Amino acid sequence: MATQTPAAPENKQGKSGASLAREIGLIGLLWASMGSIIGSGWLFGAQKGLYNAGPAVMISWVIGGVCILILALVHAELGAMFPLSGGSARFPHYAFGGIAGAGFGWFSWLQAVTVAPIEVSAAILYATHYKFAQGWLNPNETLTHSGLIVAVILMALLAAVNYLGVKALANTNSAVTWWKVGVPLGTILVVAVAGLLGAGNAGLHWSNFHAADGFNPYGLKGILLAIPVSGIIFAYLGFEQADQLAGESKNPKRDIPLAVIGSIILGLIIYILLQLMFLIALPSSAIGKHWCDGNPDNVSGCLPAEIAGKANPAIQHLFSAFSGPWAEIAALISLGWLATILYIDAIVSPLGTGLIYYAAGSRVSYGLARNDYFHSVFGKLTASKVPWVGVLVSFVAGCVCFLPFPSWQSLVGLITSASVLMYAGAPLSFGAFRKRLPDYERPYRLPLGEFWSPLAFIVSSLIILWSGWETAWKLGILIVIGILLIFNREMDPAHLNTRAAGWLPVYLIGIGVITYFSTFGGSPAQHVMGLWTSIIVTAAFSLVIYYWAIAVALPTETIQRMIDEVVVPEEDDLAGPAH
Repeated sequence: MATQTPAAPENKQGKSGASLAREIGLIGLLWASMGSIIGSGWLFGAQKGLYNAGPAVMISWVIGGVCILILALVHAELGAMFPLSGGSARFPHYAFGGIAGAGFGWFSWLQAVTVAPIEVSAAILYATHYKFAQGWLNPNETLTHSGLIVAVILMALLAAVNYLGVKALANTNSAVTWWKVGVPLGTILVVAVAGLLGAGNAGLHWSNFHAADGFNPYGLKGILLAIPVSGIIFAYLGFEQADQLAGESKNPKRDIPLAVIGSIILGLIIYILLQLMFLIALPSSAIGKHWCDGNPDNVSGCLPAEIAGKANPAIQHLFSAFSGPWAEIAALISLGWLATILYIDAIVSPLGTGLIYYAAGSRVSYGLARNDYFHSVFGKLTASKVPWVGVLVSFVAGCVCFLPFPSWQSLVGLITSASVLMYAGAPLSFGAFRKRLPDYERPYRLPLGEFWSPLAFIVSSLIILWSGWETAWKLGILIVIGILLIFNREMDPAHLNTRAAGWLPVYLIGIGVITYFSTFGGSPAQHVMGLWTSIIVTAAFSLVIYYWAIAVALPTETIQRMIDEVVVPEEDDLAGPAH
């Protein structure tokens, strides 16, 4: 039965007695997602993808973009149905109850609060090109004491912008995003024109598609492996930020689908063009006998240990040893002025992305507090409608991330898997709502949703599989930490909805076991299943979990009551004149 939102009451105080302000239009939402998508991913992804998959990484970018687009289509319908702040964390709550809501809420919060420090670290890494910043990093790329101080200051600045309110956030991010989108597009154009004109040392080397050990040296496994480990999925992350800010949108029913889908399509076009130009702009002197020569991460295992890594003189001239890939290519082809702009952008783009994820983290914690998973203090707002406790905790959690992790790359892979696991809650919720709430108002209804929804869940599982066991076991530890933190609080057993979430622990354990024994497992001795067997088993297992979850989802009356308890009051809270 379709639900009509009642008119806003005179007392615009909801369940928590506080509400967010609706001040963001379509451009602000689109730029929120684009501002998150265009971060440090484009600065590193083309290089890392090339040495992990060779020129066939072009296929990796397409597959990665299509995978994320499938997930985005599902999010678009849900985001318009439930225009809530922190929406990605709340959909599973309504569909499957307390346990599922808490679990996916934890994944969402974890992703949001840890991306900002990663991006700050990336900005500092590029800043070390300048003499004044060369003391900020140790040789192993962990922060020195002075670097840690700089990182904390940058995190504090991001917190300050968020504290000023949503309008300041949207205005600041819109300005930064114009820069962030303009620089990669300008880079594509300048490098292409310089190559066509043969300016300086520039050229368009189409023969690079068959250089080194060929177009597709590592086969389908290399193409798929590159999607998570090269930062390709990480580069696409961020489209859901429009969902997270839906509770502050002027016209969420129209703008959320447009912002979510539009940001993915724009990102896909930009990244494919960037990878193409990076490949054909490389001079032959920067390419070794194998595409993976000099790969510091040695993912493909094609290098003897003694020659892997950037410190070896034998590979310092190769593209894989570039610390600032695009800037160093610009310098190689006599475009020094472009290199300068790119070094500046390498600071602006990551910080712009960190700004948006900072906002998302506080909004997700606000949503979790409204659903009683986090302490109610996270629902407190300032006079300008900012969840200030969430901002403060995001700052503290982000600073903890600056402790010496093994590498920036390994942390990015970990956050990628956590993000995809968060996205997996959307198609499950989508399927449950289509079955339990068939007549609910859907401002945007995804055509063939019954096909796209299970496919989106399969895609999420496959990306986790492709990330490998080394990432999966670390993700498992974070899941256990979340369980201890959230379920340590006293919760009403009636709100846990154990039966409706019985599939969740089976899924988490099952996908871990499959990954361990798959061709993407750790040591070769673990590889019980080949590539196609691993993919087929993962897809089949995902379908079983998907239809199990839909079958045991909460009954219609319970879902409707839970929605009315939070959605309707919040919509009333947020209703008001457009700004």
